[in-house]
Amino acid sequence: MAAFSSLEEQRRLAANITRFLALYGHIADAYVIEFFTDNLWGSLPLSWQAALAHLTPPQLAALLLEDRRSPEASSVWPLSLLAFRATAHSLAFPRRAGGQGGTSGSEGPEEFQGNPLQSARLHPLFRKHVKPKKQHEIWRLGQVVKRLSELTGCHHIVDVGSGQGHLSRFLAFGLHLPVIAVEGDARLVTQAAKFDQEVLQALEKEEVTGSQAPGGLSPQGPRHVVGWVDPEAPWTEFLHLLQPRQDPGGSPEGAAGMLLEKRSCPPITVPREGRRAGAGREDNPAALEDGGLGEGQGGPRLLLTGLHACGDLSVAVLRHFARCPQVGAITSVGCCYMKLTTEETGPCPYEWGYPLSSWVASLPGHQLSYKAREGACHALEDYIGRLRRQSPGLQTHCFRATLETVIRAVDPAKRRLGVQTIKKAHTLSFQEYARLGLERLGLEASLALVPPEPLAAMLAQEQQVVVFFCLALLLAPVVETLILLDRMIYLQEQGFQCELLPLFDPHFSPRNLVLLAAKTKLGSFLRGLSAET
Repeated sequence: MAAFSSLEEQRRLAANITRFLALYGHIADAYVIEFFTDNLWGSLPLSWQAALAHLTPPQLAALLLEDRRSPEASSVWPLSLLAFRATAHSLAFPRRAGGQGGTSGSEGPEEFQGNPLQSARLHPLFRKHVKPKKQHEIWRLGQVVKRLSELTGCHHIVDVGSGQGHLSRFLAFGLHLPVIAVEGDARLVTQAAKFDQEVLQALEKEEVTGSQAPGGLSPQGPRHVVGWVDPEAPWTEFLHLLQPRQDPGGSPEGAAGMLLEKRSCPPITVPREGRRAGAGREDNPAALEDGGLGEGQGGPRLLLTGLHACGDLSVAVLRHFARCPQVGAITSVGCCYMKLTTEETGPCPYEWGYPLSSWVASLPGHQLSYKAREGACHALEDYIGRLRRQSPGLQTHCFRATLETVIRAVDPAKRRLGVQTIKKAHTLSFQEYARLGLERLGLEASLALVPPEPLAAMLAQEQQVVVFFCLALLLAPVVETLILLDRMIYLQEQGFQCELLPLFDPHFSPRNLVLLAAKTKLGSFLRGLSAET
């Protein structure tokens, strides 16, 4: 299945996914910790149980998750299982660049072949404080943002959910783009401003010694804004959030602004009337004409970018792009799909985070449970590696499922309690693991309520637990594809061109699909952006 298809093909794919999930969504909805309490193994067809029960972890990786032959496997699978596997693979967007589906290949990007901790493509100043995964992401996304900025004339970048500012810092200092970084957590903005200052000090030191700025870096850094991008707010309020602010009290936002007094990112024009009270909202055509927000009014055109913006924050980026005349392009990499608002979350004062499009909302069975959306965030390629290595940590699935039985024996009212990660659980006996887990939950650390024979029988089913987890994991890319399809179809329903690119190496960055959209007609050029990086 090619990720780059027409609107009609995308609609057809979305409809096919909802029909497929109507048959097998119960697997994606299941919690593996309830493997024993809810008899999840018994929910599978008997023919599936017989075919899968004795496969080794490497065979599960090859036969199920990678859809390729394994010479060690001799059993014949039932047609229903073969169809399940083939359909799941065919419905999911390709996760590797160049349209190559599947999960085999290099265990990391070439840029880390010399040093697994340092990207060879990124300047040392942008590698400081940044993990390899993020180094890989900010370099590749930065190249796409810069090229899209040039193509669309959107020369002012707004980094939504900027965190500690790693992407913003690279865009501004490294790629010479005027950047406004928006982050709701003031502590992260404080840290971002500190890291910006380190870059400035390094540049000033180079200037004092008489050498040129290293790597052609710019002395112009990002401007930081502390604030939430409210999905409910009109776009005029979003633009108001981007205005420079005076803060003599020295708050994090003020500190960041002081760093950037000489920067070249001008204020954004906002209509006088446009606030939450009602006047100037996007449904008021007069406000659009009089507010100076149109492309021809001389104001700066914005490109919004969000690198793993969680839940509805990614959705807010799409909505502001669709409704705000000042925003001409976006790049969006989603994350934390379980945090999306849906009908499942209850009454909502604004549109849901999923579904966005009228088309997907009209499909029977389009609903996605919290568990299915949470599963769509799992790292498929990483788990395949664990299966290949037969990692001892796979045992933890069975330990936690058995512990769930113990917890409910202690208190039947307690279900799916969050047990913090127990380090090196695979090195412990189950008794020690259970003691630590129960203590963390404030429950009596006793296994007396569960007889030793049933306990031993559950622990002996470790392989079956891993099998069921793999079946659910196989559906994760299908669920993610439906969520991203919904966003693409939404943008096209609004009349905008968009593309979905597998931009990052999936072994490094599991959420590796970037959604690009522009109000400028770019033909097929958006598709070439991935190859250029």
